[in-house]
Amino acid sequence: MARKNSKSKRKLIGLVSELSGHRTYYTTKSNKDTEKKELRKYDPIARKHALYRETKKNLGRNEVKARKS
Repeated sequence: MARKNSKSKRKLIGLVSELSGHRTYYTTKSNKDTEKKELRKYDPIARKHALYRETKKNLGRNEVKARKS
């Protein structure tokens, strides 16, 4: 998969299932959009459709730390 442009006006978000609590889907949204996304998608762990809500993509993992000069 190609890398996203760092100058993009969109940010990457993860979608968490209400049933299983797993992040299965990722999508992008505009930085200007302040509403939280909610989508109804298939949950492969629960094996049924569920409501997915927006969270941060990384939730604290894989964050880039500032370099020491």
